[in-house]
Amino acid sequence: MEIASDERHPQARGIHPGCRARSLEKRRAPRAVVGIEIENLPEDTGLVAVPRSAIERSTPRRFKWASVLFSALLLLIALWAGNAALALIEDLFSRSIYFGYAAAAAASLAGLAAAAIILREIWGLIRLRRIEHIQSKAAHAINFDDKAAADEATANLRSLYAARADCAYGLKQLVSHDHEIIDPRNRMRLAERLLLSPLDDEAHRIVARAARRVTLLTTVTPAAALDILFVAAQNIRMLREIASLYGGRPSALSTWRLARLVIAHLAVAGGLALSDTLLQHLLGKGLLGRLSARFGEGAVNGILTARIGLAAKAVCRPVPLEGDARETLGSLMRELVSFEESKNVAESKSQS
Repeated sequence: MEIASDERHPQARGIHPGCRARSLEKRRAPRAVVGIEIENLPEDTGLVAVPRSAIERSTPRRFKWASVLFSALLLLIALWAGNAALALIEDLFSRSIYFGYAAAAAASLAGLAAAAIILREIWGLIRLRRIEHIQSKAAHAINFDDKAAADEATANLRSLYAARADCAYGLKQLVSHDHEIIDPRNRMRLAERLLLSPLDDEAHRIVARAARRVTLLTTVTPAAALDILFVAAQNIRMLREIASLYGGRPSALSTWRLARLVIAHLAVAGGLALSDTLLQHLLGKGLLGRLSARFGEGAVNGILTARIGLAAKAVCRPVPLEGDARETLGSLMRELVSFEESKNVAESKSQS
């Protein structure tokens, strides 16, 4: 039994100019497409910036001969001081045994104090590095919703604030949420709200108080050189207070490193320069005109101090803030301006 098939066999087709002309006639004319609307993605993606210190640690460091020179000079100075002290003790022993023992006791006491200072400096640097490590892990946990990074950052926050009485209630509340199922990003935000929100309020008061103090000192100080000294001293004091508030141990070396991080943060954020447009945006149109010329320079120095304080807060805070949650300079400036206006009113009343 045969099955009929309708298979098509290849056939030859002729091509002539008329076929191409008909195909061209069937094409439609080009036309413009209108009504397309482009929607921009929201800028706030819930991400936080990775701390600059973490980026610097990830990049390979080059060998620096300046560090070798500085270390060698310090070693030579230490050897010279030790040799001079030993020669003095031997000379005093040759003169009198009592003088020798007194010199040996004084040298031992000086060595003990120097060792304590060195250990304090090292401990301060370790605490600052620890806060930087927590910042890096917290930023990774928030940006990538990483459970391991969130657990490590939360555990480090607990150990960092375990001995502080002002964080005891927040730690207790945080422990009560241990067995709940929470996303890593939300767990970090919970730890931030329970532990760091009270510290943020205190940091705001520290920065505002320093800005007001700088404004007042600049106003009443007669010499410009004294202005520079007072402003520098107040800014260093503010840096140390903010570092201590967030769990640091501000020694001399750690304060120097903190100042470098703050300057780097200011450079990334736009620098210390404040244009007239920015001043009008922060303080309100015509507000500087309402201030007397006597307080104008003090207000500018207070603005710069507040800017440095906000940068120090961003550097010392263990958990980075999102863009919309960061404290703005305008809120601090409103407090500063209200302080200036109230002081002007009080002075006018006292003079009348």
